Amino acid sequence: MTGTVRNAVAEALATLLFVFSIVAAINNAGDFAPLAIGFTLMVLIYATGHLSGAHLNPAVSLGALIRGALSAGDFVAYVIAQLVGGVLGALIAGLIFPAAEAAKEIEVGPSFLVEALFTFILVYVVLNVATSKDSEGNSFYGLAIGSVVVVGAFAVGPISGGGFNPAVALGLAVHGDFAWSNIWLYFVAPLVGGALAAFAFRALNAHDLAKAAA
Repeated sequence: MTGTVRNAVAEALATLLFVFSIVAAINNAGDFAPLAIGFTLMVLIYATGHLSGAHLNPAVSLGALIRGALSAGDFVAYVIAQLVGGVLGALIAGLIFPAAEAAKEIEVGPSFLVEALFTFILVYVVLNVATSKDSEGNSFYGLAIGSVVVVGAFAVGPISGGGFNPAVALGLAVHGDFAWSNIWLYFVAPLVGGALAAFAFRALNAHDLAKAAA
């Protein structure tokens, strides 16, 4: 298996495992759930990065598209794979962990802001540590990316639920942790944050873009 098909399968599998682990952490890890979730993302990035780039997140894929590191066709394949993986991960988790008694209640304004802001941070870090020519070949990219999720979950998880990822949000809605009435927010806010992060990267890394085009 090679090319776009292999990459899409890798994205679907890693996102499935990520969402399953998130549901498990929510149910079993208590106050340490953000650490479990961040470490899971870290190891899945190290396991999948050499295959697909380990986006595991439509907002990251959008950032990579705008940055010029992903083609439009691959972007569509990645997003479909991530959403399918998120749903499958939630369905498998539902066989073990019962659905939430009630979906998280949120305030739209603050939740939109923190979801967009922390997705901005996440995608900005991804683009700088995993796609920049200046940091090419580093060994810390997975730790840096996973750490953003840990910080975000601790810092603003109580406000929005700490999605920062439409595929994760879709999975958590399937499992009953996020309300379907709020699913639009968990899609729009991260995509806005991811797009703005990509534009910020392009503005600050003109030399990198020149190298990429050479």
